[in-house]
Amino acid sequence: MLLIEDDPTIRQAYTLTLRRRGYQVVTEATGAAGVATARRARPDVVLLDAMLPDVDGFDVCRLIRAESSVPVLMLTARDSDSDVVGGLESGADDYLVKPVAAPVLDARIRAVLRRDARRTCEPAVLSARGVVIDVDSLAVTLDGVPVELAPAEIRLLIVLVRNPGRVLSRERLRTEAWPDGASAGARAVDTAVQRLRAKIESDPADPVLVRTVRGFGYRFG
Repeated sequence: MLLIEDDPTIRQAYTLTLRRRGYQVVTEATGAAGVATARRARPDVVLLDAMLPDVDGFDVCRLIRAESSVPVLMLTARDSDSDVVGGLESGADDYLVKPVAAPVLDARIRAVLRRDARRTCEPAVLSARGVVIDVDSLAVTLDGVPVELAPAEIRLLIVLVRNPGRVLSRERLRTEAWPDGASAGARAVDTAVQRLRAKIESDPADPVLVRTVRGFGYRFG
């Protein structure tokens, strides 16, 4: 496990707590060092503070996510709704506001590790209707052309492509595409679908890939 935290007191406290619970912990105090260690050590999970001295934690998360699908938990004092949304949109799998009790932190870590274990049993590449998703690198192509998508859009597309032809409710999409569904607003799914269509549909006003099923949700293909 990699803990990226600049406050030495907090860093030491969490390190001791996690080690007592059986985790092997490597620590870094800056964003740049954290990205380098994540690249080199390939940890099973990353705990990341949002407020670092050199690089904003959300940007650190984006850098890590660009190279790896390792689970990332934001662990920070930034507690506004916009911060939570920003952290999750940057690619974090969970967002915890300090202080976090040791049993809660342990449970959240185990939860993201379980989700990651399920992902590793699934195909590394998903494809349907010309859309190809490399689940490890989170790279997306449409008919062979790379498509730049935001993290939430990629997660939503992965859920849809895993279930081609199946109607998925907004609640299911919110639960599966957002690490903490409760933090996603009621319109989060509709907004993400609108943005996704703008990037993958030839005519977003008349979509053929992500279709609306009125009164229920969405269907891919």
